[in-house]
Amino acid sequence: MKLSEAQEDYLKHIYQLGERHGSVTTQLIADHLRVKPASVTGMIKKLAELHLLEHKPYYGVTLTESGTKVAVEILRHHRLLELYLSEVLGYSWDEIHEEAEKLEHHISEKFEARIAEKLGHPTHDPHGDPIPNLDLTFPDSPTLTPVMALAPESTATIRRVRTQDKDALALLSKLDLVIGATLHVLEVKKDAVRLESGGSRLLVPASLAEQILVEIG
Repeated sequence: MKLSEAQEDYLKHIYQLGERHGSVTTQLIADHLRVKPASVTGMIKKLAELHLLEHKPYYGVTLTESGTKVAVEILRHHRLLELYLSEVLGYSWDEIHEEAEKLEHHISEKFEARIAEKLGHPTHDPHGDPIPNLDLTFPDSPTLTPVMALAPESTATIRRVRTQDKDALALLSKLDLVIGATLHVLEVKKDAVRLESGGSRLLVPASLAEQILVEIG
């Protein structure tokens, strides 16, 4: 079936929200997409009619097998495009998300395959997000923990950054808190974490530290 860009976007975002929150409610989708709940309800109804998701009142929505396949395919397009924009065209990691959002719905499977081959069939994008394989399964990844959940004196390596906010990513770049950077936690407070990385001592707000996922050790 031919889906609209909006329908594909909803499936992709519902999949990602499910990964992070488990239960995906109408209000959660509305807050995430910054739209009115009534708009979400209308789209959910359309996607349910297409058998791409199931909706149980008060319990939220769940993607069907077909809906999951569409969502993961769009994620594969998006993350391959982000890496291509970064590695081949020289975009910074705070620029690639918006560009990939525009392109992800329009590339052919042949073009997707050529990008993957050009990049050496990568497993992760510049933000550390796993890139689905050609069979739409995900590569094995280590167990990751948000920085805010670390104990003082922990040492860890940044493996994934979940935010797509341009200002947040630009700040992380300025602080050298990028994929592969090693950090040492000095103090964890309710609203911030104090850490050391690259010889500098930094105070990172909790809202940002929650988006930084690390591999301990």
